[in-house]
Parts: sequence; structure tokens; C-alpha cells
Amino acid sequence: MAVRFAALIAVSAVWGVTFVQVKDAVAVYPLFAFLAVRYAIATGVLGLVAVRRVPTLGRSGLGAGALLGALLGLGIGLQTAGLERTTVSSTGFITGLYVVLTPLFGLVLFRTRVGAEVWLGVVLSVVGLGLLSGVHAGSFGGDALVLASTSAQALQIVLVERYATRYDAIALTFVEMATCFAGFLAIALALGDLSVPRGWTVWGALLVTAVFASALAYLIQIWAQRRMSAARIALVFALETVFAGLFGYVLKDDRLGWLGWGGCALILAAIVLAEPAAADLLRAASARSPGRLRRRTGAARPGAGP
Repeated sequence: MAVRFAALIAVSAVWGVTFVQVKDAVAVYPLFAFLAVRYAIATGVLGLVAVRRVPTLGRSGLGAGALLGALLGLGIGLQTAGLERTTVSSTGFITGLYVVLTPLFGLVLFRTRVGAEVWLGVVLSVVGLGLLSGVHAGSFGGDALVLASTSAQALQIVLVERYATRYDAIALTFVEMATCFAGFLAIALALGDLSVPRGWTVWGALLVTAVFASALAYLIQIWAQRRMSAARIALVFALETVFAGLFGYVLKDDRLGWLGWGGCALILAAIVLAEPAAADLLRAASARSPGRLRRRTGAARPGAGP
């Protein structure tokens, strides 16, 4: 379980750092063209190992992968449309609300119940997201689009929990990525935005987001959800906002302020509270800390210094 949890943290970190890359790339290359090429590369990467696995999905598995891809693409598209009409901080906060919507959808649709510690973690995460984003009110229409985007993302997480144990993870992720590619390609063509990417700023962002933030990230999600609940997955994914703030601070000299750092701390506390694997990792790290090792060495060798 700890390995799966650590892998999800890595996914959240990759998503966080790609905020900076994508922002720079779409400043010089059309957004939906970027998304089309990104998911084309992700589909191609997974296709190298998924070709022989896809037939094992059957009609139901193909439908499941297509539904996941449609929800993922819808979430990204609506978020982009909403961001054009509302504030960045409002978008960040509302997007993070999938930590609330995910367990709610699981409860309403599939009667999946979660423990009190998870709900407490959800509350702490929402407060932390509010502090981290600053929450400056945006327009009603823009906020509504972002909320619809968040609902699609939460539903995708809930459905992955249903499908992860039924179908081959690589084949399912391949169909999910291919569906996203088809949708974004259609939009880019309709807008007349499709063109050949140029420059390292764009290609660097495309390669990182396609391979690590798409193909591997969603494959890890499906693999992890074989053992972890959707509600806990959503809590870990809330770290994306934390990592985005941290990488913005390091790479772009963005300033978080005390409220921002406090929000990061609350989100981390929420995850440690709600996810046993997080506590296990902290205990393991503490056991390997230099101070602990020195104390153990001193106890094992009589007469040794402090």
C-alpha cells in the first residue's frame, strides 16, 4: 500500500510542476492543439505495450475506457473554458473540491461509505485549499463551468475504482488516452488551431505532460485504485495544488505567503490523518533519519559517544 501511495504522490508532484510548463507552452501554442498532441503522444506510448492487451477488454471494457476518457477530456475542457471567465484562485479552489465530490458521488451512486477520518481529512483539505488559493470570487458562469469540470473529474475517480479490478490497467488507460486524443483533435480541427509544434518550450512541455503526466500518471491511478478507495485517491491528488504552489515558488518566484503555507500544511495533515499509508511512510522516514540512526548506533555500542 505504501508503494502505491508513494507513486500517487509522485503523480501529484508531476502534475504540480507541469502547471509551470504548460502555462509557458500555451502562451505560444494553441491550447487545444497542445492537448491533442499531448494525448496523441500518450496514446502512442501506451500503444507500444497495449496493442495485444486491448482485445482482452471486450466491448464492456472498451466502453469503460471510453467513458473514463470522455470524463477526463470533459473535465479538462470545462476547466479551461471556466478559467477564461473566472479568477485563477477561484478555479484552483473549486477544482480541489473533488476531494468532497468524490466520496459524495461514491456514496450516492454506489453506496460506498468512508470512515470518519476520511471526512475529517476532506474538511481539512477544503480549508487548506481555500487558504492556498486565496479564493478571490470569480464570475458565476465561469465558476459554474469549473464546478462542472470538477464533477467530471470526481466521477472519473469514482468510476476508476469500479473498473480497476475488472480490466487490464494498461489496455484501459490506452483507451482512456485515445478517447481524450480524439476529442481534443476534433476541437482543435474545428477551431482551426492545429499546427506543428515548434521550439523546446512547447516540445519539452508536450513530452513531459504526455509521458509522465498522462500515460504514466493515469496508468498509476488505475493500478493504485485496485487497492485504494476513490475518496483516498482524491485526497492524495489534492497534493497537486500544493506542489503547484511549491514549484511556482521555486521556479517562477511566486509568493505563497503565510496563508498559503498554512494551507499546504493543512492539506498534508489531512492526508496523513485519512490515509494510513501516509503515516506509515512518515514513520519509516523517521526511523531512517540521521538522528534516529545515531541513537540506535549509540545504544548498540556500549561506551559510544552521543
